[in-house]
Amino acid sequence: MFVDQHIVITGGSSGLGLELASQLAAKGARLTLIARNLAKLEQAASDLRQQVPGARVAVQAVDVCDEQAISGVMQQIAQQGQGIDMLINSAGIPREGYFEKAPLADLREVMEINYFGLLNATRAALPYLEQSRGRLVNIASMAGLTGAFGYTAYCASKHALVGLSEALRYELQPKGIRVHLVCPGEFDSPMVDELDKARTPENRAHAQIIPKAGVEPIARDTLAGIRTGQFLIIPTLPARLTALGIRLLPRLVRWLGDRTIAGVQDTLR
Repeated sequence: MFVDQHIVITGGSSGLGLELASQLAAKGARLTLIARNLAKLEQAASDLRQQVPGARVAVQAVDVCDEQAISGVMQQIAQQGQGIDMLINSAGIPREGYFEKAPLADLREVMEINYFGLLNATRAALPYLEQSRGRLVNIASMAGLTGAFGYTAYCASKHALVGLSEALRYELQPKGIRVHLVCPGEFDSPMVDELDKARTPENRAHAQIIPKAGVEPIARDTLAGIRTGQFLIIPTLPARLTALGIRLLPRLVRWLGDRTIAGVQDTLR
């Protein structure tokens, strides 16, 4: 279903966005990658062309938080690529730390990028998705389905994204646009590697109750969910089982989280 589809990926220069691009290129999709850093984008595109001979990859350097800029870029992308068949919103940042010590600027930055940046890209692409009766794919997180120690800013932004996606599903379906919400657990990526250098011990233990996954199976399960028309896509079996527990046994899940955090804090005393 991805052959010759023009797919735009925000956050496409690294992490899950880049892995999705790699797997989609192998399936014959036409890609446009969006991120802020042009050098990283060009390197990502070059790597993709080496990995997948004949890969069709274009890049656009733009900040999704700039509403006017992303609107102009989406128009340009649609004109050059003869429309947009799918938008994958993968741009986002993690922030972790004790809430009472977090600078307000950091809390605002996370919401600005993870929520409003996605909002800007989605609004800019909507006219073209409506023309193609295409698909909107929002990459959220398990942190959008539950809480996690140290992730106050991140959880808030991803919960907002989950709510937005739920509402957009109803609003866009009559227009012929399919919405997919992807909620992975933690996975190997440059951002998580950076986070690992200074994260709180409570967060490390709590967030990784679900074992950290590789980015390849996360992307593979994401594309499988899109192909089968799932709205809520939770990649990997451990994350799906955890999500089931959150929904059916929330008190047990909170108890397990409390015990995990208390055990870490006991060792710190």
